[in-house]
Amino acid sequence: MIAAIHKRVLLQSVVFLLALKFPGSGSLPFGAWRRVSETPVIAPRGDGWESAGTFNPAVVMRDGKIVMLYRAQDKGGISRLGYADSTDGVHFTRRDEPVLSPSTDYEKEGGVEDPRLVQFGDTYYLTYTGYNNKDAQLCLATSKDLIHWERKGVIIPANKGNWNVKWTKSGAIVPEEIDGKYWMYFLGTSADNKDQGGLASSTDLLHWTEATEMPVLPVRPGQFDSRVAEPGPAPILTPNGIVLIYSGADDKLVYRTGVAVYDRHDLRRLISRSEKPIFAPEKEWEKVGQVPNVVFVEGMVQKGDKYLFYYGSADTYVGVAEALVSRRLRLCPSQGRNIAAVTGTDHVETAALGCLVERSSTALSLVRLRSFRA
Repeated sequence: MIAAIHKRVLLQSVVFLLALKFPGSGSLPFGAWRRVSETPVIAPRGDGWESAGTFNPAVVMRDGKIVMLYRAQDKGGISRLGYADSTDGVHFTRRDEPVLSPSTDYEKEGGVEDPRLVQFGDTYYLTYTGYNNKDAQLCLATSKDLIHWERKGVIIPANKGNWNVKWTKSGAIVPEEIDGKYWMYFLGTSADNKDQGGLASSTDLLHWTEATEMPVLPVRPGQFDSRVAEPGPAPILTPNGIVLIYSGADDKLVYRTGVAVYDRHDLRRLISRSEKPIFAPEKEWEKVGQVPNVVFVEGMVQKGDKYLFYYGSADTYVGVAEALVSRRLRLCPSQGRNIAAVTGTDHVETAALGCLVERSSTALSLVRLRSFRA
């Protein structure tokens, strides 16, 4: 009993001291981002299905390799999904043919766009945008091998939402069941033509229902995300919250990268959010292309002590950035593992102490002491 009290006091003291030492520090699972490659890792090629643009990638680890699905666009503007894999995360081998091409009424004349990937068990779940040259709608497909895909249809239809009364896109599924449900952050277009983040839930990963009457990731006038706040890859689960990387666009439609943190126990509740972007277009190939001034993060994997972030640039290329896993959180991987088991202790409070996040170099104000649960 006395030992438990001492441990709790120690935890509270350390949290207090960290708050004093690092005011405004980030409770993020990664440090500052930097580009791994000065040139694109995937670029358009040939005169066929991937001749105009290869961009907006999703990635997962499979059999020791990073597998990427990327949006490929032909010169007629039709989008398909290409497949590439890599052992080092930079040099990719591509398949000659797409793994998903438009075939249904909700895809024809526009295509299949902007994939996100998550794995549950031996099944991969692919969310993507089906575009038929009229409406963009959030769709789902599943696969066992990332090559052969079974469509599950539109999961969040356009023009029918609680607040998202136009298009739907960008489904970032939380990679763990929480409170008996699966959860997904997604993009909807509101009546004022703003693209904002919403939340949906499911009991089977196949049928989804909106969970809120209002956006959970709203745009912010006058900031880097004043026009668009669009969910990126599957979120990272940490002891202190659900970390969602997102793409923010301002009124000039310059796309930069932000981070939002949500309550693990109430996924609707936004705890904190980037005041400034953590990544932005800098290279010529990020500023010049089919759509200028865009970095658009859709893919993320943890490889060793680093996260790799894959992004579309200028709607033309794929780039990759990296960030070190925060030293404390190297003990706390996010894929549903028990914190106490990972840290080798029987006490959750000790595990939480071991997972307190070191000072982040990103420009965020994310400290919320109440997020540490005793």
